[in-house]
Amino acid sequence: MTAPVMVQAADMAGTRPMVRVIDVLGEMFVDLAEGRTASPARTVVEHGDSKVLLVSPAVWERRGVGSVKVTTLTPDNPGRGLPLIHGIVALTDLETGRITALLEGAELTAVRTGAVAALATRWCTPEDAGELAVIGAGVQARALIRAVSAVRSLRAVRIHSRTRAGAEKLADWARETLPGSVRVSVHDTAKEAVAGAPIICTATSTDDATPVVEADWVAPGAHVNVIGGTHPDAVELDPALLADALTVVEEPAAALDGAGEIRAALAGGLITADDLHPLGTLVGGGVGDAVARTSVLRTCGMAIEDTAAAVALYEEHSEKVGAADGHA
Repeated sequence: MTAPVMVQAADMAGTRPMVRVIDVLGEMFVDLAEGRTASPARTVVEHGDSKVLLVSPAVWERRGVGSVKVTTLTPDNPGRGLPLIHGIVALTDLETGRITALLEGAELTAVRTGAVAALATRWCTPEDAGELAVIGAGVQARALIRAVSAVRSLRAVRIHSRTRAGAEKLADWARETLPGSVRVSVHDTAKEAVAGAPIICTATSTDDATPVVEADWVAPGAHVNVIGGTHPDAVELDPALLADALTVVEEPAAALDGAGEIRAALAGGLITADDLHPLGTLVGGGVGDAVARTSVLRTCGMAIEDTAAAVALYEEHSEKVGAADGHA
């Protein structure tokens, strides 16, 4: 029996794998919006003191693949010097049932979440949008910077986090990672960081209904990627912005279930369910000129995204290994 290919976090690094994930996610979201695939709900098992085990299966029939992701969230781990999230993704061939690859799950999650935001950024911002504001300084903030820089030539990155030390650490990483021409700055307030920025990403651990970014801080025509806090009713972006913005979601049903900003805007009569535009409809050209409008992507995370990211990273890894073997 052929052993599954192991795809480690290091194999997911670099611009080329990220762009491939973004492109494949675009294909998947079009299929999702047009009813050619679906994303089952995750199984969530809570245990101990706020510990969580999540199992996320999905099948993408057009690509002939399925995946199962097993993830653990252990709140005490950072104090132990360990990552908050551990996980693994098993990629399967639907024709034979063979497990073709095992992928490091925490990094894949970060990559695909950043890639979803970058996909929306590609469709909702002009090509010359070159300033990015990031609110948050964790693993996901890094993935967002990496992903957005893969689709837009950034001139500046502005960072704010609840701790200055965290923001400075992220800024140091960005300076080392991005081209030297990119100006990286740390700001004491979220308002300072987002002022005038054409691209804004929020990735915090808030569990509060108080917005991290107020509506009137966002420049007209800007695009905001909201990754979401740690609770279904947590709010990173002021729901008032959704009243006039183009609101994009991965899938309306998922957003209604787990997106705090969407739920609050609906409850407040700011929007209706008809105002939620699937990302796949945007990518498929069914939304109109999104670039001309203020826009918001609110993500929740879906199992089918892991499937799409896994097949993209597996194919990229296989091609890289094959090219190396061909030059041996």
